Amino acid sequence: MAERKSERTRAAILTAARERFGADGYERATVRSIAADAAIDPAMVIRYFGSKEKLFAEAVEFDIRLPDLSDVPAADVGTTLVRHLFVRWESDDTLRVLLRTAATNETAAERMRTVFASQLAPTLSRLAVDQPELRAGLVATQALGFALCRYILQFPPVTALSADEAVAILAPTITHYLTGPLS
Repeated sequence: MAERKSERTRAAILTAARERFGADGYERATVRSIAADAAIDPAMVIRYFGSKEKLFAEAVEFDIRLPDLSDVPAADVGTTLVRHLFVRWESDDTLRVLLRTAATNETAAERMRTVFASQLAPTLSRLAVDQPELRAGLVATQALGFALCRYILQFPPVTALSADEAVAILAPTITHYLTGPLS
């Protein structure tokens, strides 16, 4: 019984932290405000996570859950990846929290770099492409730029795009970055 209550408390803290970090950014979010949002004593946040930085690191853990692209025809790899990313952006606000915070906080920026380096570059290595780290970085410029404009800055022309329109626009560039010459 106590274990379930502990799990519920931990989950409530993580939910409150994601929302608070997303709304206020890392610098302005406080342990006290996160605790208030979770309806618990601030000491409980420290008890469960140790520090604001450790809470942030766990709250913004983001798994891109990349599909296996090795059997996807080269001409379709960009479309497959962009469609997948679009689904992830729409279903999990953790990326938004990271995007909003990464511009002003080194911990968040490092987390974002780690997500792409540890998840996208290895996927590209399995595709046997040259320069997988560079290609992953170039994909990130497009993917994160689009996500920033759609979800954080909310540029009306970008937010008005349907998923199919966004995929059709982004896929050719992503395909080039994944399979085309880089010179």
